[in-house]
Amino acid sequence: LAGLHEAVVLGFKCFLADSGSDDFPPVDIHELEAALRLLRDLGAPLLVHAESAKAAATIPAASGTSYAAYLASRPRGLENLAIAQLIEATRESGGRAHVLHLSSSDALPMIASARHDGLRLTAESCPHYLTLAAEEIGDGQTAFKCSPPIREAANRDLLWGGLKDGTLDLVASDHSPCTLEMKHLDSGDFGPAWGGVSSLQLGLSVMWTAARTRGFRLADVVRWMSEGPAQLAGLSKKGRIAVGCDADFAVFAPDDEFVVDPAVLHHRHPVTPYAGRSLAGGVRTTVLRGQTLDFGQPLGQLIRREG
Repeated sequence: LAGLHEAVVLGFKCFLADSGSDDFPPVDIHELEAALRLLRDLGAPLLVHAESAKAAATIPAASGTSYAAYLASRPRGLENLAIAQLIEATRESGGRAHVLHLSSSDALPMIASARHDGLRLTAESCPHYLTLAAEEIGDGQTAFKCSPPIREAANRDLLWGGLKDGTLDLVASDHSPCTLEMKHLDSGDFGPAWGGVSSLQLGLSVMWTAARTRGFRLADVVRWMSEGPAQLAGLSKKGRIAVGCDADFAVFAPDDEFVVDPAVLHHRHPVTPYAGRSLAGGVRTTVLRGQTLDFGQPLGQLIRREG
């Protein structure tokens, strides 16, 4: 970790759950505390996929086409337990932790309480948790599979409450570029299907469409999806319009409407749970550090840690 930090890595991620890849085994509570202590001294955040591997091991793995069965295999308790353990590890270590892709609204009071106690803890959710609902997902629709899973509408509404009161700091895509084959769309079997939602291209429109129906302003969406992530990464010149900041802009038409067609997405793999949905808001022009992009000439730069 120290060597990577020296190489200007912005932050680090770990799994408390089985990631599905041998490259990323789950860390236990002792490894979690040790990492938080080390990163505390380095001034770097630890981003945590918070589902309990130990608790998950006691629940039969999902198989078959039933979304209800898949949801039952990843109950809220897996997140709640892992977040409780993370909070205590953060308290013990004095480190800085960030809860990734929160889907369980049960954990919001725990996170709020920890922050009231002065713990350095932030949290995010994702467009799919804030706009989709388990009741709307039919059997075999593996494009909706992600981990943690998309939960019920009532749970979704409480997540919006977490955004409103500031318990949730930001909204991130958790973009998953899995292939069509990995989603097992033909069989509709949630067991072998890879979990994840591709949201980079659609996330802004998805969030704006839902946010405006709930009385939020475009400025709120910008705070969740631009300013919040920049603050997490420690990039003071990104994410907001202010003197001295990079001139990064999206010229956004809030009333433009379109229907999601997977065939015209720029994602490498055209699979999305938003297929056929009518969305509002389109990006007409992108400006990066003051230069208008034509997407024929890459202008991106490696973002390094400040200082």
